[in-house]
Amino acid sequence: MESTGSSGRLWELQFERSSRRGGAFAALADSAPSSAELQVPGSLAAAVVKWPVELAQDDSWRMESVLSKYENQITIFTDYLEEFPDTDELVWILGKQHLLKTEKSKLLSDISARLWFTYRRKFSPIGGTGPSSDAGWGCMLRCGQMMLAQALICRHLGRDWNWEKQKEQPKEYQRILQCFLDRKDCCYSIHQMAQMGVGEGKSIGEWFGPNTVAQVLKKLALFDEWNSLAVYVSMDNTVVIEDIKKMCCILPLSADTAGESPPGSLNALNQSKGTSACWPAWKPLLLIVPLRLGINQINPVYVDAFKECFKMPQSLGALGGKPNNAYYFIGFLGDELIFLDPHTTQTFVDTEENGTVDDQTFHCLQSPQRMNILNLDPSVALEILKENLRMFELVQKHPSHWPPFVPPAKPEVTTTGAEFIDSTEQLEEFDLEEDFEILSI
Repeated sequence: MESTGSSGRLWELQFERSSRRGGAFAALADSAPSSAELQVPGSLAAAVVKWPVELAQDDSWRMESVLSKYENQITIFTDYLEEFPDTDELVWILGKQHLLKTEKSKLLSDISARLWFTYRRKFSPIGGTGPSSDAGWGCMLRCGQMMLAQALICRHLGRDWNWEKQKEQPKEYQRILQCFLDRKDCCYSIHQMAQMGVGEGKSIGEWFGPNTVAQVLKKLALFDEWNSLAVYVSMDNTVVIEDIKKMCCILPLSADTAGESPPGSLNALNQSKGTSACWPAWKPLLLIVPLRLGINQINPVYVDAFKECFKMPQSLGALGGKPNNAYYFIGFLGDELIFLDPHTTQTFVDTEENGTVDDQTFHCLQSPQRMNILNLDPSVALEILKENLRMFELVQKHPSHWPPFVPPAKPEVTTTGAEFIDSTEQLEEFDLEEDFEILSI
């Protein structure tokens, strides 16, 4: 603390550095199959963000009052964002290319159309007695939400759909957005993700790594009948086509039972499209492939292959980061990665009386942040690779030395007695190393 007079003080927010990081890359497939450590610019490396905080005479203060009064100043990198350079290079964003020199406005519009989930405050306490803000611990969960939201946008609206401020949006868009509101009855809310994480060994209020987020999304998707996604998280650097088919293929209904399908089911949807009930349906696949591309830093031989992932039409980007610093990578320019940053704290937004959501705070209208790809943490996951560089195995049959594959079913959800973290100081008690271990399917 640095004194500013008898009536107040300055609060200093330092940049944290850690060698413990992780990441994940994902893609969406609608048809049958045929981490970074942010390097702060030199001008910002020694910077400390400060703003006045009014304190009581006994020098006690509450974080809630800080967030409430100085909410708009929490985006710590806003004043240091660099404009895109004047170059003829192509920019790739989630499978789409933009010529920067002539299509800059189109590029920025494409980026701002992505749903942007950040820290929130003043939502109902998680579990009834838990935290009412995820500031300081929920960044990887927010990145997972962004990745999944992009999958749902592609599923219902298509990759070419674009968002415009103050413009009426399709009903599917509003329904997607409501899946992620910070309420316990929303299927991919911070409440549902945090409580499902208890079953993965994470206390509510503890920082999640990308592995935990992947497993949590896989389980929550089982309760989401509207979107009906099959979430496959690869194990031991291996993607098994046979296992994916078991997850995604829905057996056809008999002629006697075809008309009994629930209105929102895939079989009912196929019937409405004229698809014969005698043919199997295919659930859209969300594929997450965790990999490690080096030991202490990314191996340069993987750079081109990693960039190829963002050119894939089905690309949903990559998750990467370290404790309190997770990012959602959506594309690249040259050797710089473009990402959305969840480290802004905003007030909880709920549905309005007409059933819609004011979405102005769910889209980032600022210039996106960038980082050199060589500064990416090696714990990241890839989906598509250059032919001459194999970083994971794609096999047809389930390996015989693995346990039998059982398609996931709805788990028993138990959160009673879950431990809650009362302060960010307790995070130091946990082992935050989140390398990509073998994942359970």
